[in-house]
Amino acid sequence: MRKTIGTLILACAGQLLAGGFFLQVGNPEANAEARKVGAAVVIKAVGCHDPGKAQVTATAIGVVNGQRRTIPLEVKALGTAGEFALTQQWPKEGKWVIQLVGKNDEQFTNTLVAAGPDGVDRLHAKFNMKAFEKADVDGMLQ
Repeated sequence: MRKTIGTLILACAGQLLAGGFFLQVGNPEANAEARKVGAAVVIKAVGCHDPGKAQVTATAIGVVNGQRRTIPLEVKALGTAGEFALTQQWPKEGKWVIQLVGKNDEQFTNTLVAAGPDGVDRLHAKFNMKAFEKADVDGMLQ
């Protein structure tokens, strides 16, 4: 039964992602190259596109001691096309949302990931093919 459910989920996921462009956030411990550069998160461009053409930018938006801050982040391309590493370039104190923006020719996607003193919360990331609004970021900073 579990095997059937797992197969069904994978089959449905494939149909949902067909034709799209998405950024997956992953555990850097699962990628030797990302571990070597001290990545806080691995980003993988996935979907129906040429991953070698994917461009990813990142911004940390946070609140530290009641003050809102925005920090542009450097994203490092890894050896596999469409894979990127993001090191922690934002302060450990405060609450942060990492905004990842992906572009591939005409395609656009973005992802919001919460971060704080305990690290990056990859499991509750939000994905969208339309730009997130300020209210989306503010909601994750609460």
